Amino acid sequence: MTEATITTATKIVQRPATQKTWDVDADICVAGAGISGVSAAIEAARLGRRVVLVDSLPALGGQAVNSIIGTFCGMFHNGPDRYQFTYGIADEILNDLGASGDLYYLVGPGWTTVYYDEVALGRWIEEAVREAGIELVLGANVRGASFENRRIGELDISTRYGDVRVRADGFVDASGDAVLAWLAGLPCREAADQPIFGTQMVVLENVYMDKAPSRPELAAVLSEKASDYGVVREDGLAFFFEGKDTVALNMTHMETPLEPLAASQMGLEGRAQTRNAVEFLKAEFPDCFKDASVRAYGFPGIRQTRWIKGDYQLTVEDVRSARSFDDAVARTAWGLEIHNNKHRLYWEGFDKGPHVHQVPLSAMTSPDADNLVAAGRCIDGDVAALSSVRVMGPCMAMGAAAAQALDLAGSGSIHQIDMAALKERLHDNLERKDYRDEASP
Repeated sequence: MTEATITTATKIVQRPATQKTWDVDADICVAGAGISGVSAAIEAARLGRRVVLVDSLPALGGQAVNSIIGTFCGMFHNGPDRYQFTYGIADEILNDLGASGDLYYLVGPGWTTVYYDEVALGRWIEEAVREAGIELVLGANVRGASFENRRIGELDISTRYGDVRVRADGFVDASGDAVLAWLAGLPCREAADQPIFGTQMVVLENVYMDKAPSRPELAAVLSEKASDYGVVREDGLAFFFEGKDTVALNMTHMETPLEPLAASQMGLEGRAQTRNAVEFLKAEFPDCFKDASVRAYGFPGIRQTRWIKGDYQLTVEDVRSARSFDDAVARTAWGLEIHNNKHRLYWEGFDKGPHVHQVPLSAMTSPDADNLVAAGRCIDGDVAALSSVRVMGPCMAMGAAAAQALDLAGSGSIHQIDMAALKERLHDNLERKDYRDEASP
C-alpha cells in the first residue's frame, strides 16, 4: 500500500476592491423553493424553459421540508366522494413516497390528510430539481428587484459567496412574503387588525404508537391542562405516523413578524413552547411518550404575513359559496383555518356536502405588472379566504399554473394570454377526478 500524499501549502487571499458579480439569465425565475415554487420550477423546466430557482435557505423544500409541516392538506375532495384534486408533481410524490413507505393516508370522517416523511420528501425534491436541469441560487437574499415599463427586469441577490444578478422574461413570486412584489414597489397586503400565528413543528421518536391517545382524548386533556405546563395553544395536534415510531407535533403558536429583530426571536419562542408541549405529553400520556425524544426541530413555520394586491382578491364569500371562476387554475375543499388567536385556531370545514372552491389566476397576478405571477401563500385573498388555499395541495396546483401562464405569455403580458389554452393545459388540476384506494373511506 502506498503512503497517501498530503499537501500543506496555503496562499494569502484578500477581498478585492471590486467584488465579482455572477450573472444568471433565464426564461423564468422562481423565487422561493417551497412546494409551490418547486412545482413552478419543475413544470417550467419540463416545458423546455431555462429556469433559475432562488431561495434564502441553503436547501430546497421550503417549509414543506425544513419546517416539517408533515401533512399534505387540501389535496382530496371531502366526504365519501374522495377524488384527488391536484396532479403534476403532487401525483408523482404520492406515487413515489407511497411506494417507499414514506407516506400514509389518514382518512377522517369527512376529510383525507396525507402524512409524509419530511426527509424522504426533501430527497424527492432534490432529485426532481436535479433531473429537470434547474439552475439554483440558494442561500440567497433578494435585496432588490428592478421594475420598469410594467416588468421586473432583474433581481439583485446577495449570498455569502458574493452577489448575483438574475435576469428573466418571467418571474414567479413563491417567496411566501411577496418579496418580489414588495421589492418591485408593487402594492401588497397584510392582515389589518390581527396577527396570524405560526407554528414551531417538532418530530418526536421512540413513541409507543399502540398507546397513542385518540385525537379527542388529546384535545380534551389539552383544553383542561395546557396552561399548567405553559402550553399556550390549547387545541394542538399530534400527527402519529403509522408504521413508524415518530410523531410530529403541531402544538405551538408564535407571532411571525416581518421585522428582522423580532423575527430572529420567534424561533426561540417557538422552541420554548415546544419544550413545554413535550413535558405535557410525557406527564399526561406516559404510556405513549415516556421514552420519547426530539428527532428534529423544524424551522419556524409561517402561515400568512404579506401578499400581493392582485387583479382580484379572493373573498371568504367566494370560498363559502364555492364560486366558479372563468380563470380558475386550482381547486380545493380545505376549510377556513385561521390562526389569529394564540390559544386556538378558527376552523370552518366543508365536509358536509360536495363543496369545491377555486383559485382564479387573477388572484395571482398584479394589475401593475406584466411578467409576475404569485403562487402559494402570497396570492391575493382576504385573511379568511387565504387561509383556505395556502395549504400544499392547491399550492402545488398554483405553482404549475404560474409556470404554464408565463410559458404562454413569453416576453408578452400575463394579462393577455389565451385563457382557454391555459385551462386546457391545467385540465387535470381543474377537472380530473381519480380515486386512490388508500384514500377511499
